[in-house]
Amino acid sequence: DVQLQAFGGGLVQPGGSLRLSCAASGATIAGYAMTWFRQVAGMAREGVQCISGSGERTDYQDSAKGRFTISRDDAKEMVYLQMNNLKPEDSAWYYCASYAKSECDPGFEDYWGQGTQVTVSS
Repeated sequence: DVQLQAFGGGLVQPGGSLRLSCAASGATIAGYAMTWFRQVAGMAREGVQCISGSGERTDYQDSAKGRFTISRDDAKEMVYLQMNNLKPEDSAWYYCASYAKSECDPGFEDYWGQGTQVTVSS
């Protein structure tokens, strides 16, 4: 089984940047799709971006397009989410998840990691 751990969150001012990281262990993520979700307390979890096993990106949030970029380094068993021009509405817990296939398939996530909190505030 793969274990996922997200980290890199924190407090940032509006307009600032953060890079979230997701470290995988226990099994390789190479070739498998990976995704980032976010969730605000009391609200439904929402997908942010996904990256296929071959590196193709899928956006799930119009509000994040052009500001967020998912990437992966299979050699390091890592997935990243670069977030630029952050807005207060981006504040949430961010989670990484994996799929048991090379394509992104919302709703069929295989493993979830513990989240990392992002707070955008002045």
